[in-house]
Amino acid sequence: MSTQQTAVSQGRANLVLATLFLGMFVLGTAELLVVGVLDLIAGDLRVSIPAAGTLVTAAALALALGGPILTVLTLRLNKRTILIGALVLFILGNLVPVLTDSYGLFLAARIVTGALQGLFIATGFVTGISVVPPEKMGRAISAVFSGVAVSAALGVPLGTLLGQAVGWRGAFVAVIILSVIVLVATIAFAPSLAPAGGSAGNQAKYAFAPRVLAVLALNFAVFASLYAALTYIVPFLQDVTGISGAAISIFLLVYGVSTVIGSGAGGRFADKNAKATLIVATFGTAAALLVLYLGGALAFLVAVAILAWGLFAMGMVPSLQYRVIMLAGPGGALAQSLPASAANIGIAFGSFIGGVAIGGGNAKATVITGFIIAVVSGIIAWITSYLKPPVIKDVPQPQTDVTPDAEAA
Repeated sequence: MSTQQTAVSQGRANLVLATLFLGMFVLGTAELLVVGVLDLIAGDLRVSIPAAGTLVTAAALALALGGPILTVLTLRLNKRTILIGALVLFILGNLVPVLTDSYGLFLAARIVTGALQGLFIATGFVTGISVVPPEKMGRAISAVFSGVAVSAALGVPLGTLLGQAVGWRGAFVAVIILSVIVLVATIAFAPSLAPAGGSAGNQAKYAFAPRVLAVLALNFAVFASLYAALTYIVPFLQDVTGISGAAISIFLLVYGVSTVIGSGAGGRFADKNAKATLIVATFGTAAALLVLYLGGALAFLVAVAILAWGLFAMGMVPSLQYRVIMLAGPGGALAQSLPASAANIGIAFGSFIGGVAIGGGNAKATVITGFIIAVVSGIIAWITSYLKPPVIKDVPQPQTDVTPDAEAA
């Protein structure tokens, strides 16, 4: 991978990673905030619930498609400049729904902020990796990604409570305030990183090589498996496990906490052996879903299965990012944005296929669907473990933070 290495102290590196973590948390919360206040937005803007739901879909698709496009367009810019610019535009984009009653403008703003989130994610990974030694690359990825996991586990529920208390516009104001804090921290702590070497065409040549696409396919399958079951976990808990009300929130909290722990710990496993981590975690996810399917009527067993499910599913994310970066070689700067795209497409497909499965009224069908996709993911993980980074000759070594030999080892 050809990401420039920056010489910083451990304390400074921690400040950079903390800033990126906070940025991921705020942007992740903003992406999903609409879910918790969907009814309020629909009523206020006088649109249907499905139309309001399009605001979520638009942001996710913009992240998946617009993120890589913006990454290509900004390859020749300093990474610090990109982070600051993305945050400034993100703040302006989130001001739109606060100041307008137009659903069309709100939808356009969601598309813009979604694409900017994808750009921030890609640039954030590049920046985080640049401030740590090569042997801690996985942990840097984990620290940055954990912001997304925490936003899903805590940011969205808290944003929903805030939206119910002060209105959905008030919740967006809170996002803007937090975004300004992230912007100030980014200006203060983000290192200056020179543009990635090579043209956009050369970056794309390596970023979209078959070996990289294979791991992106794994990324897609992992999230498709996850969301085929997770999207409909509440009906499963109600119909199969027989719980309702506040008890459901406890089970969802267990899952949320497990994802935070998994994403935080996953970086160490990525540093140790990313390929083995992916094999173990994908089959571990399949095992957790099988237990959930077979023991769905036993609340305690369901809680254990959900805990393991979250740990395995999010614990492999740093390894997925790590493998894409390594297999992209000189195309690593562009490849940084692709796992998020593959994940979002996988989420959309998983939710769709889960909806088809539950169409007959059987909530257990969604879990077995997720299990089948998880088994396929395990097979893909095993196959891709044999893939190796490209051998690049005559590449200036001072600009390489991790060599292909490190991954091959």
